[in-house]
Amino acid sequence: MPAYHSIFLQDTDVRLIANFPLLPLRTRTRGPAYTLPSPTPPIPPHESPDPDSESYDALDEILSLYRANTFFRNFEIKGPADRLLIYGILCVGELLGKVPKVGGGREGEKALMNAALDQFAIPGDAAFPLNQAFEAPRDRQDAETLRQYISQVRQELAIRLVARLYAGNSGTPSKWWLSFTKRKFMGKAL
Repeated sequence: MPAYHSIFLQDTDVRLIANFPLLPLRTRTRGPAYTLPSPTPPIPPHESPDPDSESYDALDEILSLYRANTFFRNFEIKGPADRLLIYGILCVGELLGKVPKVGGGREGEKALMNAALDQFAIPGDAAFPLNQAFEAPRDRQDAETLRQYISQVRQELAIRLVARLYAGNSGTPSKWWLSFTKRKFMGKAL
């Protein structure tokens, strides 16, 4: 059975930096991404809109495919949107590793936001784990725009992951998400 690929592969009018797409996001976090509208009617923060909705973005797809795709050690890249999917899955794996096992949702939110804001490598940096699949940005301005976009993606993923981890206001993180903390997608980690 092959891994699940991005539904945004058919989007051809997406801005690329090197071969990393800058897809639109449904976010309130500042950054270079085009902002998608909020879904109508409003949905709970721990749910994603319907994939056919104009509010469905790549981050919803990353969170919905994370658990299924972590079982795969190989992933065939079919287009730029798959590169964002790979990066997002690796980022979610990193964020799940930072979730405190004890403490309430507030401590978890703080830990995930701090992890999302930590220094991170971008394609082309020596510390980036997937340089063989990603191209380096052309110049310094492209590198800075890519860093801002990836920072925006990481922050929004952390916000949405907290909503899913602590759904129902139980104060303890969901065991259905934490059971995937030890799994490494493609055998890699950020």
